[in-house]
Parts: sequence; C-alpha cells; structure tokens
Amino acid sequence: MRFSNMFMATQREIPADAEIPSHQLMLRAGLIRKAASGIYSFMPLGYRTYRKVESVIREEMEEAGAQELIMPALLPAEAYQGSGRWEKFGPEMFRMTDRNGRTFCLGPTHEEPFTEVVRDTVRSYKQLPVTLYQIQHKYRDEKRPRFGIMRSREFVMKDAYSFDCDEEGLGVSYQKMYKAYRRIFDRLGLDYTIVDADTGAMGGSGSQEFMVKSEVGEDGICFCDKCGYAANEEKAGCVTTGADNSEMKPMEKIDTPDVRTIDDLIGYMKCDATAFVKTIIYNIDGRFVAVMCRGDREINETKLGNLYEAVELELASFADVEDITGAAVGFAGPVGLKQKIDIVVDKEVASMRNFIVGACETDRHFRNVNIGRDFAATKIADVRNAVEGDICPKCGEGRLTMARGVEVGHIFKLGTKYSKALNCVYLDKDGKENYMVMGCYGIGVGRTLAAIIEQHHDDNGIIWPAEVAPYKVIVIPTKVNDEVNMALAEKIYAELEESGIDVLIDDRNERPGVKFKDCDLIGIPLRITVGRRAGEGIVEVKARDEADSRELTASEAVAAAKEI
Repeated sequence: MRFSNMFMATQREIPADAEIPSHQLMLRAGLIRKAASGIYSFMPLGYRTYRKVESVIREEMEEAGAQELIMPALLPAEAYQGSGRWEKFGPEMFRMTDRNGRTFCLGPTHEEPFTEVVRDTVRSYKQLPVTLYQIQHKYRDEKRPRFGIMRSREFVMKDAYSFDCDEEGLGVSYQKMYKAYRRIFDRLGLDYTIVDADTGAMGGSGSQEFMVKSEVGEDGICFCDKCGYAANEEKAGCVTTGADNSEMKPMEKIDTPDVRTIDDLIGYMKCDATAFVKTIIYNIDGRFVAVMCRGDREINETKLGNLYEAVELELASFADVEDITGAAVGFAGPVGLKQKIDIVVDKEVASMRNFIVGACETDRHFRNVNIGRDFAATKIADVRNAVEGDICPKCGEGRLTMARGVEVGHIFKLGTKYSKALNCVYLDKDGKENYMVMGCYGIGVGRTLAAIIEQHHDDNGIIWPAEVAPYKVIVIPTKVNDEVNMALAEKIYAELEESGIDVLIDDRNERPGVKFKDCDLIGIPLRITVGRRAGEGIVEVKARDEADSRELTASEAVAAAKEI
C-alpha cells in the first residue's frame, strides 16, 4: 500500500475526551472515529489490525474444533423471555417494536439463539458434542460508555457455545476453549492472568476471566501470595476473622453536628475507621434496602445484586434516604428507621461489638450499637470488596494483593440453565430425553485490540506485535524527488510485496521527520529508511521497539523484514 493513497489522517494533539492511552492513540493514529458516545467507526488502518485479531481468533477456534456461523443481531423477544433474561438485562438491552407490534432487541449476547438452533437441529447423542461460534456485533446500552472501544455500546464479540451430553463432556469442551484462549492471547503478545469471576447475567456454575494487567483497567484483581488463588474483585470472597466477644455496653446517643462522613467522624471522635459502621441505602428493583459494612470498607454491588437476583441496583436518591431515615443524608443507621426495610449486614459487621452508626437523626449518632440487641438483620452475607492484605478465601493462610486489569475473555460453565429454559434436549442411547449441558466462551475483539495498545506503546505511539500489525514493514524514502533514492525504495517495496509481506511505502512528498513521527505513531514493527547512502545500496533498518537503527544492504534489509 502506498501511503499517498491511504484514507487516513493522524493527529499530533491528544483529543480532549480521550482518557487512556489506547483511546488517545487510536484516535491520533486515525484507527477509529467517534460517531456517538460509545459508538465508533473503524477506519481502514484500524480495520486491518482488527481483522488480524479476528484471524488469530478464527485460527485457534478452528484448531479447537469449533465451527463458525453467523446469527442475526436483530432478535425476537421470545427466546430471551423464555430464559428469563428479557427482564434480567434491564435497561442495558436495546428493545424495539416493528410495524406489526412484535418486540425485538439488538442482541446483547447470544446464548438463547444458539440454544434454539441446536435444539432444532440436534436430536441424538451421536451428534454431540458440538461447539459453534461467531464473530459478530453486540449491543448494550451502557450507563457510562468510556475509554473509547474499551467500554462501548456497540462492540464485536467472538462468542462460542459448546453443547455436551453431560458435565464430564462439558469439562472437556471447557478445557479445549481454555487452552485455545491461552494460545490466542499468547499470540497477541498480551501479559494476562486468569481469574475466577462472577457469572453475572450469563448465569451458570462457574466462570473464569482472562484479564490483561493494566493500570487503567476497570476491574480489580485479587491474588494470593501463597496458593496462587486469583479472582476478580467482584467474585473474591472475604474471610471474617474471630468474632469480638467483649461485653456489650449500653447504647447511647451522641451529638455529632455536621459530621456526615466516616472521615468527619474519625476527626470528631478521635477513633479509627474500624470503630464505625456505615449504612448505605440502595434501591434494588424498586425495593429499598439498607446495607451495612465497616467504616473503612466498600460495598460490593455485584455481591449485593446477586444476593437479591437484582435487575437494577442503584443508590437511593437523597430524597428517598431522608424519607426512609427521617434525617439528612449522612446520618442513616439501622436503629430508628422511619420505614421498615431490609437490613443487610456484612459478615464482618456481624462479628463486631459496640460500634458507631448514624442515629437516623440529623447531627446525631449512636455509640455502642450491637446486632441482635439493638436491631435485627434481615440478611447476613459477604457484601464487601476484598482489599489488600485480606486473608485468602481459598487457602486461609496467604494474603491478597490487588492489581488492575482489563477483561478481554470470559469462559462460563453454563450447565443446563438455558437448555432447561428452552427445552434443548437430546435422546441418549436408551432413547431417553436429557438436557444438553452447555458452556459459553467470549472474547471482546475491540477491547482486546485496545488492551494490546495499552501494553504496547510508548510516548511516540503504538508498538504493534508483528502478529497483528496493520503492515509489518514500512519503507520510507527520504527524498521522493531523487531518482536514485526512490528507485531503491521502490525495489525494496516490490520485493517485499512479492514475498507476501504486508508492506507500506511512504511516498508522500513530506519531510523525513513528519514521516518518522507518523511511522512511530501508527506502530509499524520495522522501518526501512532509504536515505543518503541509497547510491551505495545501503539503507537504515530500525525495529519499532528498539532505540537504535542499523545500516544494512538492501538485500539484507529485505531478509530482516522476512524474519518478522
């Protein structure tokens, strides 16, 4: 490809609304273009790289025995209603009605359509196992689209679904996908870790996430320093140490004027945060719930949502908090609530004695509050986030360390959740009907592309791994009006093209510095510069991830390019 013919435009300035390196660089390098919040077009250069990622995924899916098909993105409501997820997805699902009044959605994920097509095709155990996959657009009305294609409302996913006779067969299919995912992310040059994860809206008996380590990751990851346990922060269990069995003191009300936050209380009462318990009121599917955790902890909304099988979960409004407590915001507590609502107590709080809570009166708190004596808990459960230094929930000996990560892949053991709901059965060797046992395996294609950039860039731009680079080599003649210079550049370009190498020649009549900056920005792995020694057949070769260049003959430069 000739640079002069390319449909692209690079930017020197960082776009104002781009917060993370991948988003900034994809816009600056002309890989994507924003159409609306959370919706992006892929430009030709970006789409070439995107297709390279797809190619790696396809090769490994085929190697694992999966068969590709394509499902519609516009889907009738009936299947999702049959599985119960029409309600479960809540406002994230794009819903619409056609001219005849029939309800549809834009597919957020495709467990139901795949289950239906297998149900209507497979009858006998002799046709199992089978694994099907697609690479297709998905749609979710994200509350906060952000970070470019990292969290968007329209995105492309590789989603695969396995169908087996029993749990043992599922275990085999699951391991095939597990190994295929490792090969995919290894080939894409990603530094990743595999963690236990929450199954979320997909359901099922268990799941694992493939997390790319990144400081800008939205997910917290917990690691045990002793047994190797790893889990998403949403999933990581919290171990409660020994209960406080000290004597219960008389509860007393104390004045705390304008003291609303834990930090305010620490300063006012000269106590550590561990002496306080905060009460946060949530609206869970229209039902108000008071949730209590220790003052230095944060509530894990995924755990809380799972506890109530929630569709929508959000903080109660200030007006609702004031109506429920009878006090200004910041003084909520479990004693004296004006409305009878559920009180969910974190397990850690259940082991505490004589703690401080809001008194449901403005500028008042209670001291020496105890569960059971002063208020009753509706539920006692693990509803807090794990933190650095927590005891490992697996081995009980090691301590957890925390990191940030980007989820690029997720594999689930679905079991019979969807096959039962949609009557996906097969006949065994005795002619008896059994539900198929399913697995689900997803990779976010665009998110993976962004994660590659997060891990492979410098101050000058992207550093593509050769496997996914839009072009593997760029030839830069420094003087396009010089016949000798241009002739050698064209000769090298032609030889690389004939060898089947993705090569780009920068034939623009621009200064060398402009060409070098664009080359570094778009991240081409190998640069061959035809400059002052063109008459001697000598060129300069530089790898994008190396600081220094070297001088080689033109034939040596072609050989070096073929090596990558």
